[in-house]
Amino acid sequence: MSDTPEPPLWEQWAEASRALPQGERLQKVLATRGFGSRRVCEEIIAAGRVKVNDEVAVLGRRVDVDVDRVTVDGEPIGIRPDVVYYLLNKPAGVVTTAHDPQGRPTIVDLVPPEPRVFPVGRLDIETEGLILLTNDGDFAQAIAHPSRGVEKEYLAHVQNGKVSPAGLRRLRDGVELDDGLTAPADVSQPEPGVLRITIHEGRNRQVRRMCDAIGHPVERLVRVRIGPIAERDLPPGQWRELRIDEVRALGRGDRGGRRRDRGRPIRSKR
Repeated sequence: MSDTPEPPLWEQWAEASRALPQGERLQKVLATRGFGSRRVCEEIIAAGRVKVNDEVAVLGRRVDVDVDRVTVDGEPIGIRPDVVYYLLNKPAGVVTTAHDPQGRPTIVDLVPPEPRVFPVGRLDIETEGLILLTNDGDFAQAIAHPSRGVEKEYLAHVQNGKVSPAGLRRLRDGVELDDGLTAPADVSQPEPGVLRITIHEGRNRQVRRMCDAIGHPVERLVRVRIGPIAERDLPPGQWRELRIDEVRALGRGDRGGRRRDRGRPIRSKR
């Protein structure tokens, strides 16, 4: 029998507490990331839908979001409270950069100055429409990388009237440009001289060059969709925060269509 005295009970409790996972309570973490109220998040956990480091979580579990991998229904929760995701409807005449030596208006002039954000991809100065801005570098890199194949849909008003079936076929099959053959595109002509073009590459001025190549230069170009995100209610020059379900859909690589995802209410701002 050991002569070492048993430590006080409070020390035993402290030692046991230190052995447990540290950090925030799991239901609080889920609530701050938009899964619902704490009560709803507790129900999600109790239903066995949440895993921490590939183990089914239990109520009361604490997690360190910088270390632990937390999933709900197999999907990483992914969104940190210190990052922002903006959807901007860029007007013509605005450059896609944080600073322009020529003093032209930039897209970052149209969103809040703090936290500092940067654009995901580019639109040339005369192209209008949807563009993402964020301070989440990993997200931006994933969305912009060609391997993800995130679709971008454009409406192009072109010169020289109705595009012939042969011209549409060239756009769909791939057009030879100075930097190589383009990937097949989804192309329709809802009315003469107006093309709806969906691509998943990110070449410089690609849609304009494709239309030039078939003899129908672009007069006006508007990006109307990025992956699953299509927004008809956002006036030019205004922005809104992406909803959490939209960020998750982009992160999964959802290609979308023209359905409006449901989630938090839209808050558009100038």
